[in-house]
Amino acid sequence: MEIDEVYDECVEVSLFSSQKGLYEIYVSYGHMYGIIYAEAEEAEAKREEVKAVLEKEYQKHKEPTTEFINEFAEKYKLCIPNDIFFDDSGVFDF
Repeated sequence: MEIDEVYDECVEVSLFSSQKGLYEIYVSYGHMYGIIYAEAEEAEAKREEVKAVLEKEYQKHKEPTTEFINEFAEKYKLCIPNDIFFDDSGVFDF
């Protein structure tokens, strides 16, 4: 299963199912990217919650603030995928 949503071409929240493990909720907002892991039975509700939080923040600031990123990453245990790297400026880069 895959659910992929993009809000105003700036915020993406996608859900990927797994037959063997945790579901993955991929989020992208400005220069913030990552994966939130969730149990199958809570994954859809968690995706909806995360989507609402990101949409609200986008309406306020259009780009994620450092404070928002830190709070969001801690609250949702945001993990950086192995295929995303930092460049010298500290900005995510593929």
